[in-house]
Formats: sequence, structure tokens, C-alpha cells
Amino acid sequence: MALAPLVASPAKAIDARIRSQLQKLTPEERLEQRCDMEAMDKISGDKDGFRPDKVIAYAFGDPKLDGTTFKTRGAVFRSGGEWYRLSYKCEASADRLEVNAFKYKIGDMVPREDWAAHYLYD
Repeated sequence: MALAPLVASPAKAIDARIRSQLQKLTPEERLEQRCDMEAMDKISGDKDGFRPDKVIAYAFGDPKLDGTTFKTRGAVFRSGGEWYRLSYKCEASADRLEVNAFKYKIGDMVPREDWAAHYLYD
């Protein structure tokens, strides 16, 4: 399991194409998508060697949204064809396009027999 500290400086900026696509979403959807992107970026940079290609914030429980803060204990990410439990707290800018702080914890691998119940796939 990995635990990353709360980030004090703004996270990596997103490119103009992604920014344009995110601006088409509702503020709530934009926050979730931006935080999922940040999760993938942080996990990819982790020393554990994960290469996530998908994050789902609500697979094992409903996320909590409070203004520009998004928290989930029921997230998962896919790496190398396997799904792993994930929890994170993401604090974003007022426009929900920049991540100001991000903290996460990687959990256990999700057994394949549990995938269907949580709508996980290959």
C-alpha cells in the first residue's frame, strides 16, 4: 500500500484540449473527472510501478462532494489488467480545473470474482 502526502503546490497542469473537454461538463462531473485524472497521474509516478489506465471513483461506495473537495473511499483503478482499491481526497480550484491538493491510498487487488458485482471489466 502506498500513501502520498498532501501536496502543497498546484498539481501538474492539464493541456488545452483536456481543459476544453472538462469545461463542457457540469461542475460536479468536472471535479470527479479532474480528480480521477490526478489519481492516475499520481499513481503512475508512484514507485510501486503501477500504470493505471482507468479510475472509477464510485465502484465500492459513493464519493463525497463538498464544494471543490472530492473524497472517495470506494474508488478503484486498473493497472496491468487488474483492479486495485483506492481512496483519495482531492481539493480543486474554484473552476475545478486545477488540483490544489491530493492525498491517496492504494489498497488491495480486487479479486476477479468480485468484478461483476462492481461493474469492473477487462
